[in-house]
Amino acid sequence: MTDAEVLAFDRAHLWHPYASPVNPPPVFLAERSAGTQIVLPDGTELTDAVSSWWCAAHGHNHPHIVEAIHRQSRTLSHVMFGGFTHRPAVELTQRLIAMTPEGLDSVFLADSGSISVEVATKMAVQYQRATGHPGRCRMLALRGGYHGDTVGAMALSDPEGMHTLFAGLIPHHFFADQPSIAVDGTWNEAAFDSIRTLVEAHTDEIAAMICEPVFQAANAMWFYHPMFLRRMRELCDEHGLLLIFDEIASGFYRTGPRWAHTRAGVAPDILCIGKALTGGHLTLAATVTTSRVAHGIAGGTPGAFMHGPTYMGNPLACAAGIASLDLFAASDYEEKARGIETQLRAGLAPLAARENVAAVRVLGAVGILELRRPPRAEDVRAVILEHGVWLRPFSNIAYTMPPLITPPETVQKIIGALDAVSALPPGPPLPTDGFHE
Repeated sequence: MTDAEVLAFDRAHLWHPYASPVNPPPVFLAERSAGTQIVLPDGTELTDAVSSWWCAAHGHNHPHIVEAIHRQSRTLSHVMFGGFTHRPAVELTQRLIAMTPEGLDSVFLADSGSISVEVATKMAVQYQRATGHPGRCRMLALRGGYHGDTVGAMALSDPEGMHTLFAGLIPHHFFADQPSIAVDGTWNEAAFDSIRTLVEAHTDEIAAMICEPVFQAANAMWFYHPMFLRRMRELCDEHGLLLIFDEIASGFYRTGPRWAHTRAGVAPDILCIGKALTGGHLTLAATVTTSRVAHGIAGGTPGAFMHGPTYMGNPLACAAGIASLDLFAASDYEEKARGIETQLRAGLAPLAARENVAAVRVLGAVGILELRRPPRAEDVRAVILEHGVWLRPFSNIAYTMPPLITPPETVQKIIGALDAVSALPPGPPLPTDGFHE
């Protein structure tokens, strides 16, 4: 097939994320990738400013990870995890336990970030049932949050966000107000009232509280004060609830430290991780919990944890995860994130003066332009081609979350592209029925 035929078949038959299946927007044909670059068939190179949805922390096609996958494929590509184990799963689990907060020592290997959240909520409900609280089968989540696209994960995401179309399908949980104090703001205890009020009114119904610590990603792109996490930890302990931190987007140094929740000096009962776990090479996530939760579940009926994906603990994905963790251990990624943060702060701050820019936010290797109105998609596409930078704005947010290995000159190139986006004329008003890209 020629390149044109590939694109034509794609347009006629393939569905893409958050796009019309009948009249989709144009897509680029990716031929190969390496480092920070995605290469098109004609040789055009696009700098990946969003880490292919935030997972390519080490860049694309990293030779250490690729070789680990190849090496593993020569002996064991897959075996069912029901009744078998294998060395890559055991080694990856050992490494994860060593790098997560003390006490998190029991690991469920999941297929994707959304599934790790589903697993976390099922752990919480099964734990509460096993320990004598069968009525505790709902969650408390935060407005502005996002936890994935599967049904259970959608139910925990902002009810007025991108999943409003499915309100009649998803189960209903409790939602507290979005954290109102910025990450560097002055703490005000009254900001926690919404969470406290809901917990005190519905303790007998709530199994766990879940949040994206410090960084609310896909729905809000908002950085909030770490004190919220401390108060959540205290409130959960007081009322016998579990605390779930979704670090799928924020983990592995994306906001600076290895885990965003360490800014608060507290640990969760259940931690969800994914995306950068394999450096964007294969899909894998993990739900990490405590022995207390594991033993609590085991002490109830039926004693087994009732979840088991077909590809759970896939050896190729585990090998990629081990190799990714090798790279995180071999270099100071926190320092890399700080360097990107310094450059993004300096480069993006002046854009706050633009007429169509409502706010500029930067934390770690995340830079956000909140626009008053999004520009037209075709204008953004023109900027992508002119600057050679791949951007994927959504709704009124233009942002960058580049690979953590991105050098300063390439970060500057990304800043230039965001500068150009901020100067574009605003497009038509957004529809009012939820998420739009």
